[in-house]
Amino acid sequence: MNAFYDSAAQLLGLGIEPKDLTFLQVSLRGVIVFVATLVMVRFSSKRSLAEKTAFDAVLIVVVASVLARAINGSAPFFPTLGVGFVLVILHRILGVAAYHSHAFGCVIKGRPAVIVQNGKLNRETMRRNQVSEHDLEEDMRLTAKTEHVGAIKIARVERSGDISFIKAGS
Repeated sequence: MNAFYDSAAQLLGLGIEPKDLTFLQVSLRGVIVFVATLVMVRFSSKRSLAEKTAFDAVLIVVVASVLARAINGSAPFFPTLGVGFVLVILHRILGVAAYHSHAFGCVIKGRPAVIVQNGKLNRETMRRNQVSEHDLEEDMRLTAKTEHVGAIKIARVERSGDISFIKAGS
């Protein structure tokens, strides 16, 4: 077993300075991290990849940052892979908790906000959510297929940041 570890340590450049890693060592680290990340993604929820909320986006950013350190050698290889799994498990646990508790879900995922009601703009909510009138008009054209705010019964900035529309008469 010791011979296996020594061979793996040599191949992966474990315990050496990042600047001393060879192309082969960084490449092997990259392949292992790639496979481990695929396993993490399969364990994680499908929504986390869709980055539906800031909660999901944070997982992707943090895991990517952590795992990059395993590839470039700026952090210990196997403990860093382990941290990636811990973060994915934490995300999954918090997601389950949010599923069972609406209040907790609102805390970690946010709440939707009404920005148009019965054709009238709610400028204060638009300001708080940093949605300009031009942003709203663009989304109305692309999503609701209209240019007239009067055609909108209700528009919300969803927890994901997307704007959803229900047209008047729908």
